Amino acid sequence: MPRCRCGVAAWLLALPMIGLASERPNILFIMSDDHATKAVSAYDDSLMQTPNIDRIADNGIRFDRAYVGNAICGPSRATMLTGKHSHGNGFYSNEWSGAFDGNQQTFPRLLQGAGYQTAVIGKWHLYSDPVGFDHWEVIHNNFEQGSYYNPVFRSASGKQESVGYVSELVTDRAIKWLDDAVLDDAPFFLFYSHKTPHRDWMPAPPELASWDDNEKVAEPATLFRSMNGEVQARQQARMSIAENMTEKDVKLSKARNMTADQERLWLDAFAQGNAVFETSDLSPEDVVRWKYQRYIKTYLASVKSMDREIGRLLDHLEKLGLSDNTIVIYTSDQGFFLGENGWFDKRWMDEVSSRTPLLMQWPGVINPGITSEAMVQNIDFAPTILEMAGVSAHSPMHGISLRPLLEVPDLTWERDLYYHFYENPGFHGVARHYGINTGRYKLIHYYQDSEWELFDLENDPSDLVNLYGEPQYAVLTEELKKRLKKLRKDYAVPAEEPEAPWYHSYLIRAAEMLLQ
Repeated sequence: MPRCRCGVAAWLLALPMIGLASERPNILFIMSDDHATKAVSAYDDSLMQTPNIDRIADNGIRFDRAYVGNAICGPSRATMLTGKHSHGNGFYSNEWSGAFDGNQQTFPRLLQGAGYQTAVIGKWHLYSDPVGFDHWEVIHNNFEQGSYYNPVFRSASGKQESVGYVSELVTDRAIKWLDDAVLDDAPFFLFYSHKTPHRDWMPAPPELASWDDNEKVAEPATLFRSMNGEVQARQQARMSIAENMTEKDVKLSKARNMTADQERLWLDAFAQGNAVFETSDLSPEDVVRWKYQRYIKTYLASVKSMDREIGRLLDHLEKLGLSDNTIVIYTSDQGFFLGENGWFDKRWMDEVSSRTPLLMQWPGVINPGITSEAMVQNIDFAPTILEMAGVSAHSPMHGISLRPLLEVPDLTWERDLYYHFYENPGFHGVARHYGINTGRYKLIHYYQDSEWELFDLENDPSDLVNLYGEPQYAVLTEELKKRLKKLRKDYAVPAEEPEAPWYHSYLIRAAEMLLQ
């Protein structure tokens, strides 16, 4: 397996100076859905403030170059659980992989076997009953996405309807479980998993009550970027704000699954702005601007509600006296396009899509307020958590433990990252692609189209200028192709591609027609 060339000697020398946890630590693993680093104020405070998520960064470490290996919900979660890329865990796609095989090695099963109390509460999105968890309550309806309002939860006891807003309900259940877990002497692992801010970005009641349609958010510089002349994959994708957002996305259609009081709040927030939009004679560009504002503001409002609930759970940890011996990790299943390229959604190897927030605090071990530029990936989460807990894996994982970086964040850490997106045919029409990210350069192969992209991330951090085929980059391109080939060999990526069921394309087309 690929391994980083790390300054391990420096790490070992540093250990005597760092207080290590004397007991097995509790672990609170917080995962959100589609949370771009640009919407985490610990990374970038230009769009919003996330004071409670930032608490984790202030009390620990912020990873500035954390990535996923397949930027889509279910596959990212499968990778996180197993420490293996999609081809290693068998869950390639949200749409056609089937149920996740929970009988394979996962780090929750290993923690459970080592005496940890384990629970998952919130979004699961793996179409299976969670394995390796003593307790599980996962949102169920809407193809495992759950609904923002009044979601259905399923557990070992069956399905249960609820009334309320999803991030609040998930937190209520997490607090209840913690109150029981603290009565046991065994340490706990809690996977606290938010739906927010997944599409369709429905704000919570407090945000609806204070909604201001006249407020404006700055537009990204590439909101009106043309894809003419770019690779076919970019030209054919179906994820533009202009053409692919639905009335539901921009709140022109009435929300469903709400109580009368919830619906009243909803109409009070959006009805007047909708009426102005529908009676205005707007240019095509102004329509995009209006859609962008509705999109970004509802996205950020849903993040705000989640941040508030994360703060409530962190406060409850303190109230229970658990903070000093609890590791807290915050991440997302991937990033998200917030209008860059005129797009929404994820799936791409682009920085805003494949890069994810990653924050960790561990009192007595991680010094507060530090940062790391090391190249890390979600394959690393499982081995890292296992080492934190003092538990060994039974079989090898693709990832490596990040524990050395928690002690000495500026360790020499040279590493290439592998990325592979499989879900095509798929609803957003994003072509299958794989690639290598060296930290400085990114080489991407759209192998179904026989096209390539090469980006210099130092000079082009937004993935805008494709250098592939430029004569001055010919030698570098060949070197990167060799390194990419080696990565695929080291990870034993099969040459034969997984295929979607024959009927999948028809289902995609039917869904598109319903949205037209």
